[in-house]
Amino acid sequence: MRLNNRMMSITDLTRKIEEVMEKVDFSGAVLIKQNGHTLFSTARGYANRSDERLNQPDTRFGIASGCKIFTAVSIGQLIEQGKLSYDSRLADVLSIKFPLWDQEVTIHQLLTHTSGIPDYFDEEVMKDFAELWKERPVYSMRQLNDFLPMFQHQPMKSAPGERFHYNNAAFIVLGLIVEEHTGRLFTDYVEEFIFKRCGMSNSGYFLTDRLPRNTAIGYIDYEDGSWTSNIFSIPVKGGADGGAYTTAPDMIRFWDALLSNELLSEETTGRLITSYVQADDETYYGQGIWIDRRGEDVFKLHVMGFDPGVSFMSSVYPNHNVQVVVLCNKESGPYPITLAVEEALVR
Repeated sequence: MRLNNRMMSITDLTRKIEEVMEKVDFSGAVLIKQNGHTLFSTARGYANRSDERLNQPDTRFGIASGCKIFTAVSIGQLIEQGKLSYDSRLADVLSIKFPLWDQEVTIHQLLTHTSGIPDYFDEEVMKDFAELWKERPVYSMRQLNDFLPMFQHQPMKSAPGERFHYNNAAFIVLGLIVEEHTGRLFTDYVEEFIFKRCGMSNSGYFLTDRLPRNTAIGYIDYEDGSWTSNIFSIPVKGGADGGAYTTAPDMIRFWDALLSNELLSEETTGRLITSYVQADDETYYGQGIWIDRRGEDVFKLHVMGFDPGVSFMSSVYPNHNVQVVVLCNKESGPYPITLAVEEALVR
């Protein structure tokens, strides 16, 4: 089998990816599929360094912000049920009060990072996610409500709809809306109505101090060669803005279900993957998903996430029927592997 347009053989692609993995000392799992067929699958590095337990192709990894798309799908399901609309004002669909926020903030703006609300981790002014937990212990961060004191009484950053500003707090708020309108914890809702429906049997929102078997521990490496796990650097349980765990095969199952309209109607799925706001030269944002364009064409749909000890990228290339999942239990690694795959397709 050969890849489209550039006629690179699978052998050449495998060699190129393995060279990149060796260069970056990759630790994680990679899965590439085209038209339902596996082109490449591998795992390397340790899931547990102390016990020298190796990563496997079906090891569970944290995906950080990569799971914002699950939040967007959850909101889409509630909209289809008539409980919300994209134009619903936050003030009308959530009983929690935000006294300094503009009353005109909408669901659509929260989904597209254009709401202008303050963020608890503002990536325009902060770089180290672990710094957040020096005064607020990570073991106390177990539910979405636990994040509210970090941004609830802060003023707006900009006017609603004024500009794109990547915003974790917006997705916390969306998760709180899901909880209020379903009567379930957000994580329970996603596990029941997304993971279970997709057949993602190895995915979940696991506690960092009680990880299930075959789950990779996240590691932070230092310049002097030492390392620590990330257990004190990320919330003990993930939520609507990030922190789920999944496997490479499960992520493919999610893409298949989403893009075949098994989770949402064709219309709602189409809205989710529409380019609403330009984030960079060729990169746009939909609803919980990034979209790269080449002129009028969609080059890829993708999600990604980066936390201390976690890095993740997963992409779908519609014109090539290719799906890529790169999961890593270190702070970097997925980008050069994803780039190598794209160079085998079309840049």
